[in-house]
Amino acid sequence: MSDSRESGQAAPIYITMVAGLLFLALALFTVGQAGAKHSGAQSAADAAALAAAQESRDDFVSGKVLGNLLNPAFLDDIFNGNPMGTAVGCQAAERFADRNEAVLVTDERGEACTPTTDRWGFKVHVRTKKPMGATILPRTADKKADAFATAVVEPRCTFKPAEDEEKPPTDGEEPPPDGDNPDDTKPVSPGSLECGGKMWPIDPEHLDRLPESADLFSVRLAQD
Repeated sequence: MSDSRESGQAAPIYITMVAGLLFLALALFTVGQAGAKHSGAQSAADAAALAAAQESRDDFVSGKVLGNLLNPAFLDDIFNGNPMGTAVGCQAAERFADRNEAVLVTDERGEACTPTTDRWGFKVHVRTKKPMGATILPRTADKKADAFATAVVEPRCTFKPAEDEEKPPTDGEEPPPDGDNPDDTKPVSPGSLECGGKMWPIDPEHLDRLPESADLFSVRLAQD
């Protein structure tokens, strides 16, 4: 009889322990599910920020850099200073967020993707499209994951200006007056770009022989 009583007393304890273990397992599963959802949101934010920065870089190179390759002051400011490129890029951020099952979230100013003010880059805030779903934890079924990311654009190259060398006139010859034979005047190279230890001379007659935009400027994620 005592064995029967002990078995009867142990049964509720056993059931309670099993129920507790099941609840713990479900709670851990929920935490893992939330972690996976946040990881997906962070991946979407990273992709969106990088896409915005890359779009801005490519737009800047094609629209500004290629049109000012013979301007040494411009090149010095861009590659040896603190470049601030175009604000183009947020449409790319929206596309890449969508590809990763997320949307851009607007802030109190109505901006979902904002160029940084202290450096060339973009900040984004994304939210997953799908909620976490039904779980054992209260108020989590409709909860979505948010994430933030910042990507910046930085020069990979430095500008080396050409040395100014004036050739003296030949004996018995006088220098031609200013403005004489303008058709014979050829554009002069402003210098070279040094990218990763490799020199790229800027040849006015072959301006197409320059590095790609990804060689001129790097794009990376940065801390907010």
